Amino acid sequence: MLATLAFVATLALIIGLIHFYLWKRLVKDTTRPGRWRRAGAVAALLLALLVPATMAGTRAVGAFWLAWPGYLWLAVMFYLLVLLLVLEVPMAVARLVLRRRSAVAASIAAAPEPVLVGAAGTADPPAVDAVDQPDHDASRRLLLARGAAIFAGLTAAGVTGYGVRVATGPPELDRVRIPMAKLPRSMDGLRIATVSDIHLGPLRGREHTERIVAAINRLDADLVAVVGDLVDGSVAELGEAAAPLRGLRSRYGNFFVTGNHEYYSGVEEWVQEVDRLGLRVLQNQRQEIRARGGVLDLAGVNDVTAAGTGLAAPADYAAALGDRDPSRPVVLLAHQPVAAHEAAKFGVDLQLSGHTHGGQIVPFDLAVKLQQPVVSGLGEVDGTKVYVTNGAGFWGPPVRVGAPPQITLVELRAP
Repeated sequence: MLATLAFVATLALIIGLIHFYLWKRLVKDTTRPGRWRRAGAVAALLLALLVPATMAGTRAVGAFWLAWPGYLWLAVMFYLLVLLLVLEVPMAVARLVLRRRSAVAASIAAAPEPVLVGAAGTADPPAVDAVDQPDHDASRRLLLARGAAIFAGLTAAGVTGYGVRVATGPPELDRVRIPMAKLPRSMDGLRIATVSDIHLGPLRGREHTERIVAAINRLDADLVAVVGDLVDGSVAELGEAAAPLRGLRSRYGNFFVTGNHEYYSGVEEWVQEVDRLGLRVLQNQRQEIRARGGVLDLAGVNDVTAAGTGLAAPADYAAALGDRDPSRPVVLLAHQPVAAHEAAKFGVDLQLSGHTHGGQIVPFDLAVKLQQPVVSGLGEVDGTKVYVTNGAGFWGPPVRVGAPPQITLVELRAP
């Protein structure tokens, strides 16, 4: 309980500080005291409250109507923050130049006027008293602040709009060929349609699932692997949206492993529901895939976040991978790429994962790299090949920049 309260308090503090900074740069620095500044302060306060209200309301009370305005503002807020922080350096330089110009102008104005000596040796008095020139620096600083605010606002809105179009568009198809040393020659070219992070929820429903199922079925794959984060809500809320999964087609079976979001959404009910829809849920288990005269082990582990939740067994690599024929190739389905560190200890040839969304919103991918060994595409961890698909949906803001939604066709190649 205390940990939850501490997290909420920290989140509220961060959100508050971000909005205070945005108010300072977008409102206070660009307006003079008056009603417009007061209106901007009220708007900043309301937007700051909108963020936690969206996060809590869409999950706790099903206020899905908050999702679009709340999550869109979250994306715009993020890009405004990034852009304004980047502009701090040139803005500081520009302000320094203005101050120096002001200081030079003040010193010139304060210097005594030269005295002209007439022919008779007497000083000629100035004909007109010096008139103080108006100080334009305040107006220039205001103009500079407004220019930065307009640039940041238009850029943030434009990038967010582009990201919405990409995120809500059809998933791209990524085809990747992965050599496996132990794969029998007869199984060369075995194809696994891989999808993750569908994220059915407040902003994605049945139509989203139907589009993904149709795209996978067009691939005519040998296996289908759904590697976690199918939903953001309960079976009661999203069971109808997930129903099209029943239509998935493959030659040798459709399989599913849990992601971290299943543990936020009623994992036991979803395991039963996914199984009812015809996908075999691999909960720390493996399945022999006999095809084309050869055998491959397909294993699956629960998500690493299962540990300590009390909702389902934690990831158990020994149960899924131990006591097997080491001469066989093995493909592991694990939601998070970080699972490869444990999987490599059991000689896993290939791990298929999701979770990262490819970073979803640049430059968030830089932060993801701090936690996950592979963010997108094919990599290697301790001798185990790891392929990470970008995911077919999104979480939070309906925005993808630099990481389009994706379905992957993995083709296994024999040596």
